[in-house]
Amino acid sequence: MSGQLGDNADMGTRLQLHPDRLFPADPSTRSIARQLYQSVASLPILSPHGHVPIDWLVSDRPWVDPLELLISPDHYITRLLHASGVALERLGVPPGQALSADDARAGWRLFCEHWPVFRGTPMKYWMEQVLVEVFEIDQAPSRETADQLFDQIAQRLARPDRRPRALMDRFNIEFLATTDDPLDALQGHDQLASDPGFNHRVAPTFRPDRLLNVTDPGWPQTLVDLSASTGVDALHWNGWLAAVAARRWFFKEHGGVSTDHGLVDASTEPVDQATAQRLFNKARHGQIEQGEATALAATMLFEQARMACDDGLTMTLHPGVLRDHHAASAARLGKDIGADIPTSVEFTRALRPMLNAFGTHPNFQLVLFTIDESTYSRELAPLAGFYPSVYLGAPWWFIDAPEAIGRFKRAVTESAGFSRLAGFVDDTRAFLSIPSRHDMARRLDAAHLAQLVAEHRLTIDEASEVIGQLVSANPRKVFRISASAS
Repeated sequence: MSGQLGDNADMGTRLQLHPDRLFPADPSTRSIARQLYQSVASLPILSPHGHVPIDWLVSDRPWVDPLELLISPDHYITRLLHASGVALERLGVPPGQALSADDARAGWRLFCEHWPVFRGTPMKYWMEQVLVEVFEIDQAPSRETADQLFDQIAQRLARPDRRPRALMDRFNIEFLATTDDPLDALQGHDQLASDPGFNHRVAPTFRPDRLLNVTDPGWPQTLVDLSASTGVDALHWNGWLAAVAARRWFFKEHGGVSTDHGLVDASTEPVDQATAQRLFNKARHGQIEQGEATALAATMLFEQARMACDDGLTMTLHPGVLRDHHAASAARLGKDIGADIPTSVEFTRALRPMLNAFGTHPNFQLVLFTIDESTYSRELAPLAGFYPSVYLGAPWWFIDAPEAIGRFKRAVTESAGFSRLAGFVDDTRAFLSIPSRHDMARRLDAAHLAQLVAEHRLTIDEASEVIGQLVSANPRKVFRISASAS
């Protein structure tokens, strides 16, 4: 059933990637956008924040089927299908489980049958580019094409040039950051770093959330595990500080460049050391109250900034998301299955203690992400426009979409300029979508800058320099990514 779908015009809508997609409609401005885009289109991809499993690259095994690769790990897709009445289990969620061939095909059919629900979303944009450019498919998913698409993709996934490492080469990914458990031994990263045939830099990212979540029922056991991992007694406050610092250095020694903090709020007001010790002990025995837990978490985040001044790991904050919103799904399937919902975030007062202490430290670099658009021009741009340590991360999760990215650029650059932007992050578990996401960002940068050139607010030379900064120079600076020797 793996025939040439494009030969049958009756099978449904053809997929076509217009060369001017996402460029301005005005012909003269579009011409400028084309010129700017072409100047960066072939630059290597720098991906300093993402969630691709390191095991995919270490094993370099062929993916089994389209569901395993394209659907199961992609929260963007599975959550909208869930909203359309599709059970997550039928989509292979949580990812990593072994599905029968029939179940995998059935899950793929559900995706194809629901393809229309993705109209107007970036998921449609990304998936179309993956189908066309990676699999040479020109037929849109549908009930009628589902089985043929499944067979064609599965057939091509078995080829050596569709394995993970070959695609790293094909996609021109120079730097790829994973997101890792804070107690991970990082053996996969060691294997890649010592492999002479692997010519890409894959760096671990220290994600310490579970070390800071003092109200989690498993937190006391986490302290035991932290102690075992470091050889430091982490069952008291000062020991916890020393053990966490040791883990951070462990990640840096294994190539890490940043830490990632996915907290609900950005509070950084520290309590004094005696109070921290008292609250720490209460939390360890399950006796801490919510207000006390909030104060201890803020202190812990403050201390992460202090440690960042020592080890030089760039600190990235992703606050403002209530994780695992649907309790029944979390209980049935586990954490991080895409049921995360945004909340409002306050940055100005929340970050003031941390920035007063470390905001001008020469070794401190902080990247602020948000999905609360109301903070763009009111808080984020002014913070980045004053503190030398503060940079603005690209829109992510629910707003890494064309219109939202445009709103972000217009809101922040007028007061913070382009030099305070950290560059694009794809934030994805869907490996094959990395080039399409970065290509989208480059097209949107070109479109925005072309408008400024057309309005005579920038010269074409200035815009050319800026787009190079956004794609390459800024992320290298912010995340301290050295240029590839090759």
